[in-house]
Amino acid sequence: MCGKSGCAKGLSGLHPFCNPMASKETLPLLGNLRKKTRNRYVLVIHGGLYPEQQAKYRTALAEALRSGYEVLSDGGNAMDAVVAAVAVMEDNPLFNAAKGAVFNVDGKIELETSLMLSKPPSSNPEIPLTRRGLGITLLTRAKNPSHLVRSLYLSPSLAPHTFLSGNTAEALGESLGETLVDPSYFFTEHRWKEHRRGLGLPEDPLPCLDCCAEAPSLPLDQLPTGTVGAVALDVEGCIAALTSTGGRTNKLVGRIGDTPLMGAGFWAEEWKQTGWLSKVWSKLTNRHRAVKSIGISGTGDGDYFIRQATAVTIARRVRYLHETLDKAAKHAVKDLQDAGGIGGVIGLDGTGCVTMPLNCPGMYRGVIREDGIPKTAIFDDEEVA
Repeated sequence: MCGKSGCAKGLSGLHPFCNPMASKETLPLLGNLRKKTRNRYVLVIHGGLYPEQQAKYRTALAEALRSGYEVLSDGGNAMDAVVAAVAVMEDNPLFNAAKGAVFNVDGKIELETSLMLSKPPSSNPEIPLTRRGLGITLLTRAKNPSHLVRSLYLSPSLAPHTFLSGNTAEALGESLGETLVDPSYFFTEHRWKEHRRGLGLPEDPLPCLDCCAEAPSLPLDQLPTGTVGAVALDVEGCIAALTSTGGRTNKLVGRIGDTPLMGAGFWAEEWKQTGWLSKVWSKLTNRHRAVKSIGISGTGDGDYFIRQATAVTIARRVRYLHETLDKAAKHAVKDLQDAGGIGGVIGLDGTGCVTMPLNCPGMYRGVIREDGIPKTAIFDDEEVA
């Protein structure tokens, strides 16, 4: 989605994945350009696959986009913008992340999240250039996994690794002020019934009567497997990608999907353009070679995203084959389909171009640019201008 329709000023990026009837997990995006003394910014998101209660999902997507936009329009960084956008979806039981997460085969919640930046955020210049991102899995008490992964990313001395799990990650987060909750917080009636139906078991009685009072009506993704995510580009040219999920309904205990695995379900990087033409142009104009950047977040059948290394494959096609972001993303999503996987991605590059290809009937997604107007789509034949 580049050119006049895809490279406008703004903020874009948010996704909750495709048709849960056909897929397993879901996916986000944000970007900016420099115009004179000020760069553009964009945010894109995804919230999973294939909905039926369209109005509720479109409203929720728009709310998430506006939350991220508030950060970007005030000059904030991409990292904080994607956290703001994803946290809105994590707090909404409609989406398969945090409050709306699905149950595993034992009737428990195990959450996953990840964060990756093309370069350290301008607000934290002390972060090493080599500290690219962080994935976290098997969370059971983190109220907002998106907040937790940001806190740990910003604490390299406390959490120097690229991948953490379970109690260790949550204990470190709590020491940094992050909120932990009792696992009953994540219980929702509709997710419980989906879990029981999937195992061929009676839906009643409910195990947590006190926490069902505010359960929403049956959600759009009636057999959810989705993931939510966002990619953003800020005025400093930094791209951040954040993903959060409850995984697959009735997954095996301890199963780890693509969401926390760098290169599979998420990716962000920047590089200097190479090649003889670039070198000649740089010498003739006495300018530094152009810096390219990209951010990807995916949603769908996570096992196939892992096998195909989908997110980093898109970046490598752009960097080494010199494909456009849109062409590279569509190629990777087609590869998923050819291998038997269902899914979609949201992507953003340093010029503000956005792509949101999918190989299933629908994916909750949206974009917001500098004009502050959130634009959302659900079905595969819908365009997000």
